[in-house]
Amino acid sequence: MALAGFFVAFLVCFFFAKQIFNLLVIPFQWATQWAGLDADKVDLIYTAPQEFFFTQIKLAMFGGLVLAFPVIAMQVYKFVAPGLYRNERRAFMPFLIASPILFMIGAALVYFFFTPMVMWFFLSMQQVGPDNTVQISLLPKVSEYLGLIMTLILSFGLVFQLPVVTTLMARVGLLTSTGLADKRKYAIVAAFVAAAILTPPDPVSQIGLALPTILLYEIAIWAARMVERQREKEKTAQDDTDEADQPTA
Repeated sequence: MALAGFFVAFLVCFFFAKQIFNLLVIPFQWATQWAGLDADKVDLIYTAPQEFFFTQIKLAMFGGLVLAFPVIAMQVYKFVAPGLYRNERRAFMPFLIASPILFMIGAALVYFFFTPMVMWFFLSMQQVGPDNTVQISLLPKVSEYLGLIMTLILSFGLVFQLPVVTTLMARVGLLTSTGLADKRKYAIVAAFVAAAILTPPDPVSQIGLALPTILLYEIAIWAARMVERQREKEKTAQDDTDEADQPTA
C-alpha cells in the first residue's frame, strides 16, 4: 500500500512538474527582490539535453515522497499496532499526527525563510568590474537550484522529527531527560556537523540548520521530562489503587 501510494503520488507530481517547479522557484524570486534585482526575470539554465527531464523525474520523486508520507506513516503504524496494547496504541496516535505536522513546519521554514535567505546571500556576492567591463553574475542550473531546495526541505523535515523520536524513546524508557541534558554539548557539536554535511558549504546555511536543531533538542528534553512526570503520576495513581484494594486487617 505504501509503495502504491508513492507510485500514484509520483505520477501526479510528474504530470504537474511544471507547476511544482514554478512554486519552488518563488523563494528565488523573493531573494532577487531582497537583493534589489528584477524579480520578474529569474534565469535558470540546463546545459545538457536530457538534464531538465531527469530533473523533473527527481522533482516528481521528491513530491511523491512528501505527498505519500502520511500513507507511509499509517502503514508503519498498522505494522506495529498489533503488537501494542490498547493504551500504547492510544499513546502512539498523537505522534503519528505530530510527525507530518512537524515535517510541514520544517518545510515551510525552508520555503518562506531559509531558501530566500540563502539565495540572497549568494546573489549578494555578484559584482561588477571597473568601468562595467567585467560582470560576475549568478546563473544557477535548474538541477542545482531544485537539488538545493529539495535537500533543504528533506533535511529540515527530518530534523523536525527529533522531538517525536526522542519523546517516543523516552516513553518506552530508552532515553531520559537527564541523559539528554547531560549530552547537550555533544548534541550541539553533532548539530553543526550534520548541518555541514546536509547544507551547502556556507556559514548562513549551516547556522540556519544547526540553530533550529539545537532548539529542537531543547524541546526534546522538555518533552522527555513531561513524559517522565506523566509516568510518575500514573505510577503513583496505580500504587494508591493497589493499596486501596488490599484487604484491611
